[in-house]
Amino acid sequence: QVQLVESGGGLVQAGGSLTLSCAVSGVIYAMGWFRQAPGKERELVAALTRTGGFKSYGDSVKGRFTISRDNAKNTVALQMNSLRPEDTAIYYCAAGNFFPMAVSPTLSWGQGTQVTVSS
Repeated sequence: QVQLVESGGGLVQAGGSLTLSCAVSGVIYAMGWFRQAPGKERELVAALTRTGGFKSYGDSVKGRFTISRDNAKNTVALQMNSLRPEDTAIYYCAAGNFFPMAVSPTLSWGQGTQVTVSS
């Protein structure tokens, strides 16, 4: 059973930055971040493969967010810059064996961390 623990959420003003981190137990091929805002479906934010050779980003975060992973520490990070109020959501770390990643029952999920961007 893969376990994922997120950290780093919080409240930030529009235009600011936050970094999310996720610690993972076990060796996983693909890891990513998803988010879910109230009343909306969960959506992909960013994902990458184990070597980082393949990365994908949601259209709304391209150029602002960067995903990275440290395999020695079994962590994946999401650097979020130029944050906007519409980025407000619960952010979930996810792990799986397929890339590209999509919401699926086959993924393992963290508990989620709240990110709130004030205008």
